[in-house]
Amino acid sequence: MSSVSSNRDVALASEKFLFSVTNKSIVRQFDTLQGMTVIVHYMQKNSTVFWRGDSPYLVDSVKVRR
Repeated sequence: MSSVSSNRDVALASEKFLFSVTNKSIVRQFDTLQGMTVIVHYMQKNSTVFWRGDSPYLVDSVKVRR
């Protein structure tokens, strides 16, 4: 996750954002979008449960940033 970008879309500072993905098609999208700048939409749950992963943040869509 980039918090500060230069004028050439190069990340100058970054943060870690831990999330879970339960939809296999979204997992495949992440595999094909490696190295690209993406916009991730997620839902935040109150707590974690083992069948939804280790994070309260559940990604439900991802798209390439234009």
